[in-house]
Amino acid sequence: MNQTTAVILARRPDRTFVADDLSLGTIDLPELAAGQALVRNQYMSLDPSTRGRMDPGEKQYTTNFTIGGPLDGSAVGVVVESSSPKLPVGATVRHRLGWREYAVVDDAAATLCDISVAPATAWLSSLGQTGFTAYAGLLPVGRLQPGQTVLVSGAGGAVGSMAGQFARLLGAGRVIGSAGGAEKCAWLRDDCGFDVVINYRDGDFAAELPGAAPDGIDLFFDNVGGWQFAAALQNMAINGRVSMCGAISNFGTQEQPSTACLIEAVLRRITIQGFIVRDYEDLRPEFEQRVIGWLASGELVDRATIVEGIANAGAGLAGLLSGANVGKALVRLSE
Repeated sequence: MNQTTAVILARRPDRTFVADDLSLGTIDLPELAAGQALVRNQYMSLDPSTRGRMDPGEKQYTTNFTIGGPLDGSAVGVVVESSSPKLPVGATVRHRLGWREYAVVDDAAATLCDISVAPATAWLSSLGQTGFTAYAGLLPVGRLQPGQTVLVSGAGGAVGSMAGQFARLLGAGRVIGSAGGAEKCAWLRDDCGFDVVINYRDGDFAAELPGAAPDGIDLFFDNVGGWQFAAALQNMAINGRVSMCGAISNFGTQEQPSTACLIEAVLRRITIQGFIVRDYEDLRPEFEQRVIGWLASGELVDRATIVEGIANAGAGLAGLLSGANVGKALVRLSE
């Protein structure tokens, strides 16, 4: 096999991403060298960070996409040909060359996935970077303690739904979420164990938050930024902490609040810390052991919204950025 179908960056988005910013094309596959394997991708992850990488310039922790070049991101697939004893034919592996149907991966950049303990999709969700991001944001970054009140913005999405459930399983006294739409809110309350969920799309988040957290918020896990960030700061407990995971509101059209809201960080002595999950790789074995146990016991819910086929990957990403997904957003590339 010399080529594969891939998703290409056709143009840079004009603030709001649309599926036509991407196109389908073919890219060359290199011949296998020692230590490499050919993988047939089964599922690929749809992530908000993909939108940020479409902009010009470079990020501090990754590279941006080039116009005319393929996208990449997390994927799981089956090894169909191998020149590495570490990646045997038939093994399921996770790697970073998604957004294409086949990939040639280095064994140093691929992880074997034990599908006897969790399905392939879970290795992109609860057991993947999604879950690991939630775990890192709660513990080494957020320093969560039993009995504390936790607020998670974007709780109906992949990282948010994991962060809220992990907080509950780690002993939080009260878990509050924000989500857009009645379906997500009901799922978070009824299935995921959130104590309170505020429907920011149909209600008034800033008005409802004080009643949801009458004693203040000890830890705010923020995926959204913008007006939800501003409202949360006004309801933080003294010496509260903010784990800044993302700011998906940056990619919308709504006017953003003034930085004047940051005075609350002074008045309430709040610690605000951004983080990149790759800085916490030493915690991955501990994280995987805990999550495998929670999945086995049925205490953790891992739900995915799955888009079918690489041709629909762009539409799937647009849906993710508009909040159409419940739980983890994936694209099924093959069986």
